[in-house]
Amino acid sequence: MSSKLQSTVPKAKDHQPSAEESLPAPKANAEAIHFLSTLGYLSWKLHVMEQHSQEFIKFRVLPMERKMTLVKQDDQLTMTRSVKEGEEVKTEVTFIPGSSTTGFISEAANLVLLRVMAWRQTVPSNARFLALDMEGELCYSTYQDLGFQKIQVDRQQVEVFIVEQTVHSVKGIPNSCQFYLLSDGHLAKRIQVGSPGYCLITQMPILREKDEIEPRPVFEKKPLVWEEDMELYARFVDRKEELRLSHSSYLRQHPEAQALISDFLLFLLLRQPADVVTFAAEYFGPFAKRHPPTPALRSSHRPSPFRSLDPRDPLH
Repeated sequence: MSSKLQSTVPKAKDHQPSAEESLPAPKANAEAIHFLSTLGYLSWKLHVMEQHSQEFIKFRVLPMERKMTLVKQDDQLTMTRSVKEGEEVKTEVTFIPGSSTTGFISEAANLVLLRVMAWRQTVPSNARFLALDMEGELCYSTYQDLGFQKIQVDRQQVEVFIVEQTVHSVKGIPNSCQFYLLSDGHLAKRIQVGSPGYCLITQMPILREKDEIEPRPVFEKKPLVWEEDMELYARFVDRKEELRLSHSSYLRQHPEAQALISDFLLFLLLRQPADVVTFAAEYFGPFAKRHPPTPALRSSHRPSPFRSLDPRDPLH
């Protein structure tokens, strides 16, 4: 990214571009790239684990260099700030409790969050995050949607989504930055409100296309012919044999069950009632604890014991 100064030049009639204007845009040198870097390690929830950032401002009289390191150690965040003005270096170490960093957005997390906003083309409203101001103090940070705009990048008109981040310093004035984001989240332009300079990319990146979410496949329900499936049929045979052995074992352990069924069948064949269900209910009725005993020689053609015998019952 290169740094340029904002300027306004009146247009003249039949203005022809000079040789200087047709030259390609300048590029930052290795020194600038080295001193404009941010390296961060984040968790899936954008919690900063470690971050190293540098900023170098090359004034003619007094160059300035700022370095900041954030390292998560146990339940606290260690912040080391180093400011170099000329030959003088000031270093400060601050320990921030982990309970105070809930919702904290570091510089590395801010870049990831901006890309998400660009992909979704939406900004969380009324959300207040935590950030560090220029003095290294925790304060509130908010985001605002500034809409869409077309800018020129590498002789090409592209549409960008603009998001403004404002860091509300506790002691100083608010610091606002505007981020011009391409459709895939690439940062195309950055403006610090109140500053005469801005940063702009000089080469159009290859945009990443949005992933198309394919619909879930629909599988038709097919009839299961388990008799033709070797595995299912083998399970059926095994289960059938298991139940047969279990039933045989139970009858061997309870011979009275076999005698009771034999007596009922013999009595059924002797009487040969027309209503077998009612006859069975009358036969096994005396064995029930909740029903009153029924005479053993009661006719099989009497009303069903499943209905009330009360003569006052309208259904009787």
